[in-house]
Amino acid sequence: MGDRRRRTWAAAGVAASGLVVAGVLVAQELSSPVFGMRQGPLAMDPACARIAGHYPDRLDGNRRDRITFEGLAVWGHGAVRLRCGLIPPAPTKDPCFAVNGVDWVLREAASRGGRKLLVTYGRRPAVEVSLADSVRQTDAVLLELSRLVAPVRQNDRCLTSG
Repeated sequence: MGDRRRRTWAAAGVAASGLVVAGVLVAQELSSPVFGMRQGPLAMDPACARIAGHYPDRLDGNRRDRITFEGLAVWGHGAVRLRCGLIPPAPTKDPCFAVNGVDWVLREAASRGGRKLLVTYGRRPAVEVSLADSVRQTDAVLLELSRLVAPVRQNDRCLTSG
């Protein structure tokens, strides 16, 4: 085989191995601890970026997992999952409660498999939080997450004051 032909095959082999490595890295990123979560349609909203800038390092004693997708955050290998960038929910008969001025709706039908699903009400973009039953300090987690979400302007309330 000629020298030129060897170099061509060697270059093709390096390029192919580079593609394999890149493919493995992309596959690892996609299978990283995103836990089946998808980005919300409004994940690129500047409000989500502001929220992301203040994610706490720990929630319920769990460290924040490394996630590089806009609008997604996870603590404790999935114990607490957050998605920013959802379309706000319509009026609902699901239970609603306020935590430090932030209205949260408990999505009863979507809460299953040992998880509770909550979404902010009256804020655009909405923030969804999924909590595993293993989360010990649910109140403290919701207080911290409400602090994060509070700067997103509230346009509607699911609870009336007074």
